[in-house]
Amino acid sequence: MDLSFSPEELQFQQEVRAFLAENLPEHIVTATQNNSSVFVEKEIALEWQAILVEKGWAVPQWPQEHGGTGWTATQKYLFSKECYHAGAPMLIPLGLLMLAPVIMAFGSDEQKAELLPKILSGEHYWCQGYSEPGSGSDLASLKLRADADGEDYILNGSKIWTTHAHLADHIFCLVRTDSQCKPQHGISFLLVDMATPGITVDPIITMAGDHEVNQVFFDNVRVPQRNRIGEENKGWTYAKYLLEFERGGGFNGDRIRHELNHLKALMDSTRTHNPDFDARGAIANKVARLEIDLKALEITELRILSAISEGGNPGKESSIMKLTYTRLEQAVTELAVEVIGYQGIVMNPQENSSGLRPDYISSVVPRYLNSRAASIFGGSQEVQRNIVAKLVLGL
Repeated sequence: MDLSFSPEELQFQQEVRAFLAENLPEHIVTATQNNSSVFVEKEIALEWQAILVEKGWAVPQWPQEHGGTGWTATQKYLFSKECYHAGAPMLIPLGLLMLAPVIMAFGSDEQKAELLPKILSGEHYWCQGYSEPGSGSDLASLKLRADADGEDYILNGSKIWTTHAHLADHIFCLVRTDSQCKPQHGISFLLVDMATPGITVDPIITMAGDHEVNQVFFDNVRVPQRNRIGEENKGWTYAKYLLEFERGGGFNGDRIRHELNHLKALMDSTRTHNPDFDARGAIANKVARLEIDLKALEITELRILSAISEGGNPGKESSIMKLTYTRLEQAVTELAVEVIGYQGIVMNPQENSSGLRPDYISSVVPRYLNSRAASIFGGSQEVQRNIVAKLVLGL
């Protein structure tokens, strides 16, 4: 197992660093830093996506015939690492990294030719219709009906926690096409235009104050059967394939490192205006513990990267990593709230008395509150621990 980078890889890293220094706009960095949600604003993400598309670097994960870069696993890792260090936003993955692989693997030639270029360009902005009221972790129990009617399906039911549904123009859905068989065997994977009559999007405002998620209602929504991906009633297979990309589709150590550096800057700013801050070093000790855990995570990522480079795959380690990412990210945001203390309840961050930058005050608490959801989305902590218990510990 080789955890070092070759001279060619280090040269590539310098190329990426130079590109980011020249082409990453400062206003995108600022918007990313002040963002408290899972994804940055649509306009910011699409602006950065357009810059990367022009360079040919938007979708390193895609095969070259569809616009990918042909990079090695190590090059993809280094690119991601440098983007985090530079403060670049994550591109919205719903279409680019979740739906697109499903289309490539199971879609028709016509669907690939029509949809993939529109996903890459940003012309199509997608959301994901998986969870329903009562069908979250137990996704196979979903009830959104798709009844065949000639060459169409008629959809009735709802989806919930649908991220960016209020901004999306299309949604990919798991729908119930057969209720007379085992639940997993009666699900199909369907693409729906959000402008179709009968679709209603109701906002769900999070406790962080963000409008990020929604409930989507379908009332006799007519969708052409040609919008189905693959075979009818095989959607569960396609959904599991997609979840591999949602749960284990990248490395996040550098993203958490970036957030930890932000926390350190916040501590330094606080200390400047309050010399008695953390006089006993309790917070500093917690940061040191996080530094140790994060270094262990980064080494583990390099070990997994080495295995991938030699033809392996993350496998069950993806569940371990999701548990670790979530724990560290939540710990960093929790410490940030501890640092700002009562300033976290200031209603107008422009009028705070601490001397801290307004963006610190306005983003810290929402970021902390929003990160609580990481324990659930993409596979709950309980589900991930069950996977680890079964596949790693043999319980």
